[in-house]
Amino acid sequence: MHIGKLGRGELIAAIGGILLAFGVFAPWYATADDNRNAMIDGQRGSFSAWEVHPIMRWLLLAAAIAPLILAWIVVRDHKLSWPRGEMTAVIGIFAAGLILYVGLLSRPGEPPSQINLQLGYALAVLGALMIAAGGAVRAGGSERPRKPPGVL
Repeated sequence: MHIGKLGRGELIAAIGGILLAFGVFAPWYATADDNRNAMIDGQRGSFSAWEVHPIMRWLLLAAAIAPLILAWIVVRDHKLSWPRGEMTAVIGIFAAGLILYVGLLSRPGEPPSQINLQLGYALAVLGALMIAAGGAVRAGGSERPRKPPGVL
């Protein structure tokens, strides 16, 4: 194991993973105080992604683990058939897209315009973008293995 092999990309992605994990449990949505009809699942108040999104919470926690797996691969010097960090970047992009979709286009609750976004949502977006950026930095620093001519 060589901890000194961890670079800037892995550290950015790992911090992003921690932010994403915290963001899942922090409040994402809050009902408007001035509208007594604004509710999420029949309740008023503030809600985290863990409370509101029963399937997506597991996907986001899995995405938060991806940078730790990348760091493990780099530290243990595992050989891969794709550039290190590439899959982490893809997972970060997927998580960011999913978070942006549920926060901006398909906000839970009724009426959606009366549901406000909270700090946990911003933490989750920032964490997912940091995972994508850190994975991309790592993937950009490694070369794709070349194949001989005629091999697909």
